[in-house]
Amino acid sequence: MKAISLLGSTGSIGIQTLTIVAQYPNKFRVVGLAAGQNVDLLAQQIRTYRPEIVAIYDVQKLPELQAAIADITPQPILLAGEAGVIDVARYGDAEIVVTGIVGCAGLLPTIAAIKAGKDIALANKETLIAGGPVVLPLVHKHGVKLLPADSEHSAIFQCLQGVPAGGLQRLLLTASGGAFRDYPVQKLSEVTVADALKHPNWSMGRKITIDSATLMNKGLEVIEAHWLFGVDYDQIEIVIHPQSIIHSLIELQDTSVLAQLGWPDMRLPLLYALSWPERIHTDWQPLDLVKAGGLTFNAPDYQKYPCMQLAYAAGRAGGSMPAVLNAANEQAVALFLEEKIQFLDIPRLIERVCDRYHLHNHSDPSLNDIITADQWARQEVFMASQTLDRGAKTLAIG
Repeated sequence: MKAISLLGSTGSIGIQTLTIVAQYPNKFRVVGLAAGQNVDLLAQQIRTYRPEIVAIYDVQKLPELQAAIADITPQPILLAGEAGVIDVARYGDAEIVVTGIVGCAGLLPTIAAIKAGKDIALANKETLIAGGPVVLPLVHKHGVKLLPADSEHSAIFQCLQGVPAGGLQRLLLTASGGAFRDYPVQKLSEVTVADALKHPNWSMGRKITIDSATLMNKGLEVIEAHWLFGVDYDQIEIVIHPQSIIHSLIELQDTSVLAQLGWPDMRLPLLYALSWPERIHTDWQPLDLVKAGGLTFNAPDYQKYPCMQLAYAAGRAGGSMPAVLNAANEQAVALFLEEKIQFLDIPRLIERVCDRYHLHNHSDPSLNDIITADQWARQEVFMASQTLDRGAKTLAIG
């Protein structure tokens, strides 16, 4: 059995990962669990999967968790806070760590797991978006595998199996278009948080669902693909595919195009990351092309989705700029979810913060530079949100 530790066990990625463990108890066993603050669900997971070590990020919830599992024998090691999550990431004989923590909070635990020689099932985009200049050298130094566990990068990874060195020409990332794909751009100034959370195809957490509505998720995936696959930004394109059946494509030097298809189901990329290079038989619903019907594709609307341009610009700027972009986006999305700003304020705030940081960008950042840039960007977004001029359009919005 492959021993796994799971960071973000009570989130969407974590729950789906554990359904895979439950379905294949002869293939996988859980060594460690780390979660944010959902004590009830975490306690239930501890009872079911009996990990050796557990961490809850919210320190104040630790006594409640201790009480909730007081009757379990043997007791797991119980930890709390960021340090506890890091200890879970690097603990024991886990062969692979699933990084399901949302946002830049996943960066330090992932680095700890890499340094401990663990393979990474990467479901946390921000690890490479913010930390790519630091993370990739560590991956090579410690000889671990970085296996994509989100649908788009898993699709590319699957298509690349067997492609010879130098055979790749272009990556095509597919996007559903999010909650507002059928909205006219003029209507976006009126949309609510509830509107933005109505994703047409996928069931995801709140933050990533908002990122899908702005299409920042696709811009972030462009930066992640650059680091994962060593491809220049000019060779990465986005295409709107409303049906979410084709999860991404690659174009080879001879113009052949390979695609990975399937129903929208996050279990598949998670299973492949956990089992690679094996292919495990499942009883999941197979793709029926007749039932799927027509597959359509459209060019992205950059006026409607300015966050994509901001992500490409930050990626090309390199250094610590993607960390600033990512942190600014996280903070702006949090403000939107709290209904403190409007939907179109998200790209406005991100662009303002990135513009301010431009002259301070570190071309070869250290981990400390990245963490400092992240903290600076979050504070800048908060300050900028207090003085927003909604009459001023960003260049990207037009």
